[in-house]
Amino acid sequence: MLILHEVFGLTDHITDVCRRFADAGWRAVAPDLYHRQGSPVFDHSDAGAALALRGRLAGDDILDDLDSGLMVLAESGTPIDRSAVVGFCMGGSLAFHAAVHRPLAAAVTFYGGGIEDGRFGEPSQLEVATSLQSPWLGLYGDLDPSTPVEQVEHLRMAVSLADVDTEIVLYPGVGHSFHNDARPDSYDAAAAHDAWARTLAWLEAHVPR
Repeated sequence: MLILHEVFGLTDHITDVCRRFADAGWRAVAPDLYHRQGSPVFDHSDAGAALALRGRLAGDDILDDLDSGLMVLAESGTPIDRSAVVGFCMGGSLAFHAAVHRPLAAAVTFYGGGIEDGRFGEPSQLEVATSLQSPWLGLYGDLDPSTPVEQVEHLRMAVSLADVDTEIVLYPGVGHSFHNDARPDSYDAAAAHDAWARTLAWLEAHVPR
């Protein structure tokens, strides 16, 4: 699977997430989506600089990076229809668009914005929801200002019209980045554990082994 990092770059937390997937029996590859900008990694307190860099990313470049990651998997015997993508924050938004553009076996979005506003030169998620090619799971907190509840509910309705399995889980009383245990200000253990279990179950249900 491909693991798509948060706006802060390839942090130690993303490395740890890859290790957790490996411990669960998956091969996890995390492309550096900032390699064209020098591969910076931002501290969580430097969100402004991270968001400014995110604004310089282009959808075509990101798809090239995802394809490069998929090639790494393919070279080791895992074709695209047995590969998955899981993304967090910025990477969650990109995981959705990967599921639109590529026929992956499964995709999972953790609190990815861009539901009603296009990002990276891509249309909004609402505009392309019915074009999903990959079974897609979305995990959100109902206190996350980047994914307001009404937008999440609009997305739930839109993806239900896609030709693939979709599911959205909205965690009550939970904000953004609830899965990131390196951020005690936002981490929610109960939601994180449930979302992790749902992610593994979604992958087991949809990715041929």
